[in-house]
Amino acid sequence: MMSQKKIKKLTPEQAALIPGYREKWTNIALSTERIDREKAAVAIKEAYNLLGFPKPEIFFCDSPYEAMSTTLPQLQHLIIEAKTFGFSGFPSWLLNKFSTKTAKKPRNIGFEISGRLWWELSSENQYLEEELQSRIAEDLESQIDEELARNICLQLRDELGKLYDKNFIHPVALCSYCCWFDFLTSILNFDTNQKLWQVFQLLGENSGWIFPYQRVVVICDRPTKLHFDSEQQLHREGEPALQFADGYSLYAFHGTSLPEKYGKVHPNLWKAKWLLEEDNAELRRVLIQGIGYARIIQELGANELDSYQEYTLLKIDNEVDIEPIYLLKMTCPSTKYIHALRVPPDVVSAREAIAWVNWGIDPEDFAVQT
Repeated sequence: MMSQKKIKKLTPEQAALIPGYREKWTNIALSTERIDREKAAVAIKEAYNLLGFPKPEIFFCDSPYEAMSTTLPQLQHLIIEAKTFGFSGFPSWLLNKFSTKTAKKPRNIGFEISGRLWWELSSENQYLEEELQSRIAEDLESQIDEELARNICLQLRDELGKLYDKNFIHPVALCSYCCWFDFLTSILNFDTNQKLWQVFQLLGENSGWIFPYQRVVVICDRPTKLHFDSEQQLHREGEPALQFADGYSLYAFHGTSLPEKYGKVHPNLWKAKWLLEEDNAELRRVLIQGIGYARIIQELGANELDSYQEYTLLKIDNEVDIEPIYLLKMTCPSTKYIHALRVPPDVVSAREAIAWVNWGIDPEDFAVQT
């Protein structure tokens, strides 16, 4: 790359364009439209050609689950005859072409790409001040990509066990780096190999998960359904938060993966007795959150420990959580609506529980009783 004078800050016009690039590539990463298989194949073949390898056989799947459970096992006779390079050769080679130096190859795709990219951008040949690099990268990041990738990967790992194949390029990660390159090349006139950038961009725009080997490449299609809550965490009540064309689904409640037995049932229909049967502490926490303490009191029962006016201190005797559940039950005098809040297990009276809920203010000190 050509040496250029370092930029210390963006112009207001350049900074104003960052949200547009973030939105563009987030929409691509989270798209539920079918990929263009022809363009994906062209991008892969061009990348392999530039790498110096023969054109690979390309196979398409509807989901990562199909790839790992069916397609890849069927291709083992081709895969084991050659070294994999999803973690070492393929992505690092793409970045080597953007770089003028060499560096150690990290062991996983996310660390590899980010490590090589940040190393190159912070080298003396680059023209962005380090502080500006970090600020732009932070502004370009999508807050949902890491959570999405983590949830899908963990779910696949749990379901496939020993079949779980770590040699893959995740589309969300790929799009995040495309976003970075897109902004640098389009707005800051970053001096790079345009042919390689086109290949990188084509892959980001037209592929799902990619499993690259020297002789074969398996490309997965995008999901058909993808849902998030207001905090951009995977979430859907009573149906899959993420689903692929072959039916493979991921259920999630505010970012926490759920087994199908819970996920396919709306939280309004979850049963408190499930808490007594569930061994996983994280799933019990989710069930408690979805069911609500008022319904837990009704369905499991609770012992009354103390009362003060319309407030009652209760304890759930069943061991449904890591520590005992103490609740402050509040009954509205006019509507009779019951609301319950969890309080620390060391409170000894309803009045003390009321004070804890109200930041240490004793109920007798309230100016107005509510």
